[in-house]
Amino acid sequence: MTPKPLSLKYLLKPSSITSGKIPALFMFHGYGSNEEDLFSFASELPEEFMVLSLRAPYDLEPFGHAWYAINFDAEQGKWSDDDQAKESRDKIMAFIDEAIEAYNLDEENITLLGFSQGTILSYAVALSYPEKVKNVVALSGYINENILTNDYIGKDHSRLNFYVSHGQVDQVIPLEWAQKAPEFLKALHIPTSYQEFPVGHGVSQQNFFSLKKWLEAHL
Repeated sequence: MTPKPLSLKYLLKPSSITSGKIPALFMFHGYGSNEEDLFSFASELPEEFMVLSLRAPYDLEPFGHAWYAINFDAEQGKWSDDDQAKESRDKIMAFIDEAIEAYNLDEENITLLGFSQGTILSYAVALSYPEKVKNVVALSGYINENILTNDYIGKDHSRLNFYVSHGQVDQVIPLEWAQKAPEFLKALHIPTSYQEFPVGHGVSQQNFFSLKKWLEAHL
């Protein structure tokens, strides 16, 4: 199947379902990567999913892409461009709506799978627009409250489910940042599975098998 032209570039794996509405899984790569990174997982995920792996909108030099800039300043240290992140959050929402219409996707069965910066955006999309998302797989990331919509607390998060995992020796995003997610999500009454693995900033085979099993149970 040739991907249809939508507002962001992406790769597509068709669903095994040939009639009716189709469950979909949207992938969001990390800083400096591209849409091919997580797409390597696609063939191993439940075949019912149509998988769409997105390319982040901001180009990096000499290569790679980002959902928002990460700047390094002598005085401020490392800081994120939250305005760009909010723009990407809303670009993702627009893309999901476009894809639902273009591919007859099941708007009641939308899953987000992110890694690192892609996870930060997945949190932002799901918590800001919980009516649009069913499941979130949040790998090696954290919740940035600054890029959630101002009214997110008052929204109905009862449909959401989260799988959260992190490497115990992650050298890019501190483990403590990820460990805050379960309590944050619990306060919003969102069912959450949280796991840690003895790896750095990456997804181990054990981690992948675990998230795959979780997806199969929540399809």
